[in-house]
Amino acid sequence: MNIKDALPAMEGPVCPVPLHHAEQVVMGHGSGGKMTQELILSVFMPRFECGPLAAGNDFAAVGLPNPAALKGQLSISTDAHSVAPLIFPGGDIGKLAVCGTVNDVSMGGAVPLYLTASFILEEGLSMDVLESIVRSMQASAEEAGVQIVAGDTKVVERGKADGVFITTTGIGWIPEGRSIGGAEAQPGDKVLISGDLGDHGIAVLAARGELGLETAVQSDVAPLNHMIQAVLAAAPHTHVMRDPTRGGLATTLNEIAQQSNVGIILEENNIPIQPAVQAACEMLGFDPLYVANEGKLIAIVPAEEAEAALKAMQQSKYGEHAAIVGTVSSTPVKRVLLHTPMGSNRILDVMAGEMLPRIC
Repeated sequence: MNIKDALPAMEGPVCPVPLHHAEQVVMGHGSGGKMTQELILSVFMPRFECGPLAAGNDFAAVGLPNPAALKGQLSISTDAHSVAPLIFPGGDIGKLAVCGTVNDVSMGGAVPLYLTASFILEEGLSMDVLESIVRSMQASAEEAGVQIVAGDTKVVERGKADGVFITTTGIGWIPEGRSIGGAEAQPGDKVLISGDLGDHGIAVLAARGELGLETAVQSDVAPLNHMIQAVLAAAPHTHVMRDPTRGGLATTLNEIAQQSNVGIILEENNIPIQPAVQAACEMLGFDPLYVANEGKLIAIVPAEEAEAALKAMQQSKYGEHAAIVGTVSSTPVKRVLLHTPMGSNRILDVMAGEMLPRIC
């Protein structure tokens, strides 16, 4: 049975009609009074799923799969989002908030169901910008098939929030029998990546205009839950799934190697990187293996299921450039090595410091 088919139908008041609102966020929008109500009714309620949210309570009463029909566990994840600029090529902070949490919830094989969203707005934020961010959240939630069922809004003085901060929490359902996690990698497994690395970090950096970098690279921010379910259908014994966000591929694989007490050997020639990203990294002195991604999936699967998993990725909307990039080994324990075209091995350590500030 489909997990979402097992959810009880949710009912709630019809969405209110939007009210007139100011051109900018002002302190009164955080007062809890009439201006707060107008902000909620005019900006948030018309865009987000109504049902439980429109009930107007301090909580959301939502359904979970019927235990009689489905057995499993809840998957819960929470994340705070801060990025400059708020809107960048390929996305914005709203899309980032929804997709980031949907992806985190999904990495254990869960079907994401619900999100909550908390906003800290800075006095003076353009209402047009806020509405654009909320529309983006709505579109991303609809694509992922999740409902935004609860939220909160606060306003702080000018200069104290950099426009807007968004915190999201996601809830999903992991079907019984799935055991996917960072400690499950096994020697002999294959390492897959769902596409080109470094797009998000370079797109956000270029959008700042601080380094005179001009590029057509767009952020890869995207919901990956549908791809993940396709991979699991093709490779049901998948051991690890992870999205290589801050710290990029190299740091994420180091975390997995340490959790699983294994080594990971990458083939440099197999790692997909856009020429424009490679060129930008060379100009700026960055290593693309450490640059952030927001729409990429690492999957570590048994060798006999690797080709099926790869095909599932490549047939999905966001996996055209997916590739098998490495192998899990018994040695060197808790290390990641990069096998170069010259035949040498380079140690890929955990990233030290912060290469690209404020990218998620």
